[in-house]
Amino acid sequence: MTPGGQRRLPRLEDVAGLAGVSHQTVSRVVNRHPNVSPTTRERVEAAILELGYRRNTAARSLVTRRSQTIGVLGSELSHYGPANTLLGVERAARDAGYFVSVAALREVHRDAILDAVGHFLDQSVDGIVVIVPHLATLAALAELPIGVPVVAVGPDGNDTVGGVRVDQRRGAELAVRHLIGQGHVRIGHVAGPQDWIDAVARADGWRSTLESAGLAADLVTEGDWSAGSGYRIGRRLAAARSATAVFVANDQMALGVLCALNEAGIRVPQDVSVVGFDDQPEAGYFSPPLTVVRQDFEELGRQCMQMMLTALDGVEEPRTLVVEPELVLRSSTAPPAR
Repeated sequence: MTPGGQRRLPRLEDVAGLAGVSHQTVSRVVNRHPNVSPTTRERVEAAILELGYRRNTAARSLVTRRSQTIGVLGSELSHYGPANTLLGVERAARDAGYFVSVAALREVHRDAILDAVGHFLDQSVDGIVVIVPHLATLAALAELPIGVPVVAVGPDGNDTVGGVRVDQRRGAELAVRHLIGQGHVRIGHVAGPQDWIDAVARADGWRSTLESAGLAADLVTEGDWSAGSGYRIGRRLAAARSATAVFVANDQMALGVLCALNEAGIRVPQDVSVVGFDDQPEAGYFSPPLTVVRQDFEELGRQCMQMMLTALDGVEEPRTLVVEPELVLRSSTAPPAR
């Protein structure tokens, strides 16, 4: 008990005494050090649970000179891709013993980025993860004297800020090659906004794959990632009847395309095949279930935090790490009608 009669919070030494191990062993367990036997780890974790022990982050920061906090600079976090990227980074950070502080940009411009970075530095964050999928963001960050490691998610084609990305061009190639393999020669593309890094890469992948196969790459329309924009574009596709297959840059727009085609009496996949991108949880329950290019957001977050931890340890790493996409086949694609 404390002098005021309140119960004293359990300390690391209390856990060590209950578990019958040294306080160094408890510290290794708390900090997820691998050199602890499974039996000892279980005993220490049971003691932690029984005592309700919580790590003293402030005291640890004094020793390590780290805040154990990572700043995450984000925008467009209501969209499926950025939202799940943030979730993947947060889970990986927590697994590594770090807290996450999020600054969501309302507008993506230099002053807003500068203000958010200043907010993080005032918090003494150990590093900053950037989930801002616009081309101008990385250029703005490269100008700033930040002073802590910066890791960007999706820095495709950028040499100034390192990071982790899903190979978006490869994902588009997987989708288009699948459709070509089914026998389609008129393959359209519903693109995302062209100020987004991923949207540009997916459109480039669609175009280059068609051109390398000797096929025309002239059926492209830009949407805004929403199901509504996919629906409006889908109505135009239904009226034109110019494509037997469509590669759509995300699942939400693909949902709108499916709805528009269905209303027009165009059957998927008998009349038109459709491929989406992301593999959101509902994609397998669309009508018909959607063939997609899947992004592994969990792996993206894990690789991102691994790059951050390596940078914090002062170890030189490759400027960019790549996570490979995966084609998930469902029933929205088939050979074209003869």
